Amino acid sequence: MAGSKKGTHSSLENKGPGHPEDALGVVPVTPMERQFALESALKTDPGVSRFGSRAFYMYLITLVACCCSGDSGFDGTVMGGINSMIQYQRFFHMTGVGSKTSIVFGIYTIGSICGAIPASYLPDRFGRRCSMFFGNLVVCVGAVITANAKYQSMFLGGRFLTGLGSFCAGASAKSFLAELSPPQSRGAYLGFLNSFFYVGQIAATGMMVSTGNWSNDMSWRLPLYIQLVPAALNVLFVFLCPESPRWLYSIGKSDQARAILAWLHSSNGDIDSPLVHLEMSEIEEKIQVDGADKIWWDFRPLFMTRADRQRAYMVILIGAFGQLSGNGLITYFLPVLLQDAGIVDQNRRLTLNFVNSVTSYIGALAGSAVIDRFGRRRILLTSTIIITCILAITTGLLSFNGTGNVARGNAGITFIFLFMVVFSFGWTPMQALYPAEVLSYEARAKGLAFLGIVAQAVTCINTFGLPVALERIGWKGACL
Repeated sequence: MAGSKKGTHSSLENKGPGHPEDALGVVPVTPMERQFALESALKTDPGVSRFGSRAFYMYLITLVACCCSGDSGFDGTVMGGINSMIQYQRFFHMTGVGSKTSIVFGIYTIGSICGAIPASYLPDRFGRRCSMFFGNLVVCVGAVITANAKYQSMFLGGRFLTGLGSFCAGASAKSFLAELSPPQSRGAYLGFLNSFFYVGQIAATGMMVSTGNWSNDMSWRLPLYIQLVPAALNVLFVFLCPESPRWLYSIGKSDQARAILAWLHSSNGDIDSPLVHLEMSEIEEKIQVDGADKIWWDFRPLFMTRADRQRAYMVILIGAFGQLSGNGLITYFLPVLLQDAGIVDQNRRLTLNFVNSVTSYIGALAGSAVIDRFGRRRILLTSTIIITCILAITTGLLSFNGTGNVARGNAGITFIFLFMVVFSFGWTPMQALYPAEVLSYEARAKGLAFLGIVAQAVTCINTFGLPVALERIGWKGACL
């Protein structure tokens, strides 16, 4: 292992002129130096053509990773739709709001928090692919149990497993794609990963428009069965994808890591490309082969230095505000909000839930497309200001509590849709990209697991608190 690392250092020391490090005399350290070194490397090696065979191979790898994001999107929205179905409510003696609904939604969150343990251990011990495989395998088991549930306890057990597996797979997918995607377009790749959440939503809500008209139990069981699809696709194909080069280097396989970077990032697949040299030098600088990232319970890399603590603080902000910006209320309880707005027909509520998924996905794709052009903070701040104004307007429009002015209710629904478009544009791509970029490699896997813990802990407010709030105070719950 030590010999492999030393050999790689020698290859970098003996490289000829023209490599990006030579322009600075040292390995780039500051963000400005890294950007300058990357631009210099790209002038010599512009990277893989967007329409070449190797680029399409990278696209397929991305789709496999995106199945992990589809898991989460499918579950959140499928439960929101099923929760409003009369067939489901009659089977489990539910009302759609209240403490029983809090438990059904919240148990998924509890499972996700428990999933932080394998999510912080498996990626650094066995690799990113193994962690995704394990997580999605658990999702498959949980989905089968939930879809076949005869009692509420069985239903809750299945939801706990889907939460655990989805968290583990999702955290690993973010670090996997961040470490495998080309540096010049990493923002687009990670934005697409998190935007794939809405593909799961679209599949779930679109199906329930049809199954909601069925009178038997399959009206709500079939969507739960379909939750198997993205998880099963990842389980089947994840080991056909290459492993993370950074993880390979951390276990002493530097030559294999270099070959993967050359194949996926270099225009001609040259292992001596200046672009590959730059990425390898950054990996060498940041990785400690015997560092704390090898101890699964050791979260010290997140807080060791002032810079580490600042990164952890940014991770906490992204995790918290990404769930408490009003999006949780709409994601989980849009059909209930629509009922409060005066829409009593179940089929129409499910149809509007589907339309919301489509428009939100369009917003997320648009945000992913421009994220590398306009920068991260500018998009985050602008979208946050806009959604704050929209949420205030929406709350006012829905304050009539479903009685009286139909035009006012329709306007409220329009602003709900607009809110999700803007939120998806600014926040959805950023929740995967920003933490993965600011965290150092040594802390990345644990940092993304920590991000998930923060997000899921905050989600407890949405899943445990909102059903009770909607039962007791109705539309005023949106003010929270």
